[in-house]
Amino acid sequence: MESLINWFTTTLDGVVSKEVIVFIISMVPILELRGGLIASKLLGIELLPATGLCILGNIIPVPFILLFITPIFNWLKGTRLFKPMVEKLENKAMGKKEQIEKYQFWGLMLFVGIPLPGTGAWTGSLIASLLNIPFKKAFPATILGILLAAVIVDIFSYGLLGLFF
Repeated sequence: MESLINWFTTTLDGVVSKEVIVFIISMVPILELRGGLIASKLLGIELLPATGLCILGNIIPVPFILLFITPIFNWLKGTRLFKPMVEKLENKAMGKKEQIEKYQFWGLMLFVGIPLPGTGAWTGSLIASLLNIPFKKAFPATILGILLAAVIVDIFSYGLLGLFF
């Protein structure tokens, strides 16, 4: 994650503002909000604006994933070139489905919100889509998960833990 953040910050530095860099990082799979908040701290962006930018950046891809990824994957699986890649992505995502499948709304919220490797809004939305969880249930759960992740990552990346202990 650190090397990806470094690539974005060095490549885009001077081309766009540091706020735009953070916003873009927050939309990218793997990095998402966690990477955006770490980059915000490294770039010297204040906590509240950074958190808002990262939350917004992380939310933007969610409805598109929830609504369109399954038809796109089904179409791509009809091609010889993309079928293995799509099946690998589906298998990897579905390998993490137990919590979401068992607890639905709360499982999805916690899956997105607890900042561990392989979790987050992109993977959570993909799993929700593959499990056919209705949009009206999956979208709010994912948003709440993003907000939970923002609080947790803010505490660690901005040193707020010192305020409590």
